[in-house]
Amino acid sequence: MPDRQALCGILFVLYTGIQWEYLPQELGFGSGMTCWRRLAVWNEAGVWGQLHVLLLERLRSKDKLDWSRAVIDSSRVRAARRGPKADPARSTADVRAASTTSSPTARASRSRCR
Repeated sequence: MPDRQALCGILFVLYTGIQWEYLPQELGFGSGMTCWRRLAVWNEAGVWGQLHVLLLERLRSKDKLDWSRAVIDSSRVRAARRGPKADPARSTADVRAASTTSSPTARASRSRCR
């Protein structure tokens, strides 16, 4: 299968959130497993990192990067020092809310079966 079709299949799955095995054959992207394997091979080869760098270079050259919407992910950037400890979250409700996991029924007895 050509790389372009596999890429389209990968993007379709990632965009829609469907499972790989449900990728519709009628779209012409090949099977979901073929696209998944191609994604794994490209990931192992570092294709996505290279693509990211290439896109950033092109955007920089055309002055199209908007850093006002950038976010630093702590899983990628290690903090230099620990920050201050956060206070425990306060409740915003005045009254305790009703339980949504149980219904108000009579308590069951704990008699032993003989």
